[in-house]
Amino acid sequence: MITELSRLWGHSPVAFWLVLLAGLYYLVMAARLTVIDIQHQLLPNRIVFPSAGIAGVLLLSASLFMLDGGAAVRTVLGGVVLWAVYVVLRLVYPAGMGYGDVKLAFVLGLYLGFVSWSAVLWGTFLAFVLAAIWGLVLMALRRGNGKTQIPFGPFMLVGALGMLVFG
Repeated sequence: MITELSRLWGHSPVAFWLVLLAGLYYLVMAARLTVIDIQHQLLPNRIVFPSAGIAGVLLLSASLFMLDGGAAVRTVLGGVVLWAVYVVLRLVYPAGMGYGDVKLAFVLGLYLGFVSWSAVLWGTFLAFVLAAIWGLVLMALRRGNGKTQIPFGPFMLVGALGMLVFG
């Protein structure tokens, strides 16, 4: 997304501001959800649902101003595909994933899809790797075991952020 911003400044200033707003909103949303998920193991609908709408409007509008139909389709499909993947994970192992994570996956899929399909893949992969490392650290410190529940939302948000910034 950062590389997209530098390209957009000269090509489509309106799209630049829309993507910048989407990115700034992401940071605020991610900070709020991270704190709440760590404290309460909850990703509240009152934040996640509006975030889907805000991200969708900003990113799809930017795609229109960029005259990039591919980015618009990727944005929507990124949200749907990542949501579907998390639904399957939830169905396969309900104790391992909460519904909040499934709903957040849609929002993150919008952002990652706007960037690229590889961002969807690697942002998701990074979230699971970071969570696994955290789980291993907890076990090494004897503060958890293989069944210890950890809030997954922060790892999803950081994994996606990594791809938005560096992807």
